[in-house]
Amino acid sequence: MSSPASVPPAPPTLVIEAGRAEAHYWRDLWRYRELFYFLTWRDLLVRYKQTVVGVAWALIQPALTMVIFSVVGQLLRVPTGDVPRPVLIFTALLPWQFFSSALSASSGSLVGNANLISKVYFPRLIVPASAVAVSLVDFLISAVFLAVLMAIYHVVPDWRIVALPLFVFIAFGAALGAGLWLTALNVKYRDFRFVLPFIVQFGLYVSPVAFPSEVVPAKWRTLYALNPMVGVIDGFRWSLLGGHTALSPTGLGLSLLVVVGLLVGGITYFRSVERRFADLV
Repeated sequence: MSSPASVPPAPPTLVIEAGRAEAHYWRDLWRYRELFYFLTWRDLLVRYKQTVVGVAWALIQPALTMVIFSVVGQLLRVPTGDVPRPVLIFTALLPWQFFSSALSASSGSLVGNANLISKVYFPRLIVPASAVAVSLVDFLISAVFLAVLMAIYHVVPDWRIVALPLFVFIAFGAALGAGLWLTALNVKYRDFRFVLPFIVQFGLYVSPVAFPSEVVPAKWRTLYALNPMVGVIDGFRWSLLGGHTALSPTGLGLSLLVVVGLLVGGITYFRSVERRFADLV
């Protein structure tokens, strides 16, 4: 009597669990830095692929917005001090455009990379961070246009420009912090893709883009500074316009606290739900 055929053992189950080695998670971010570069470069190529004007789109939208706000501001006689209105507006549009585009790109980044997330382990934080980095490239392109605009209107920065990288860093932190919240929530609740355009539009009008912060009544400025972009925009103007605009230390401090809260809270929440992304995307 022949012995029954042996049954091969079942293959091991592959479990993709982001951040499974907690002690190594932040080291893994550095180990997977080439993936960060690849995702950033890929998104840059895709953004402008088969477009007629290419990277000029990074200038067209803020330039048109500047023209509209300049006309409306002139009609409403919004005070600008001794700073030319187009320069005053574009110095605010530069960080705002970076923040809003980074927020929009990072919020859908995990869903857009669903195939990659469901197949391979890597720190998921790389995905929204690369989306913010793409928007930073657009920011640098627009900064060249601002330099030309300032030269046309003979606006020359002074020593305060050395503080500009600090405000760029704060803007990056605000975009990444808010983006981590939205991208993590968007994985589970797809409603946020419909809410986000409203948030961005509302934020544009309540931020000092078309007007200086000085027009806000003094009794409301502390509350107004809780908008993290208030400190960033005021800082950009203070750095670039040669001291023609004021920078409130209290307002900057409040905005900075909100940015730190957004970033720390965003990372904490993102990490708490990260291991479930592969199942939800």
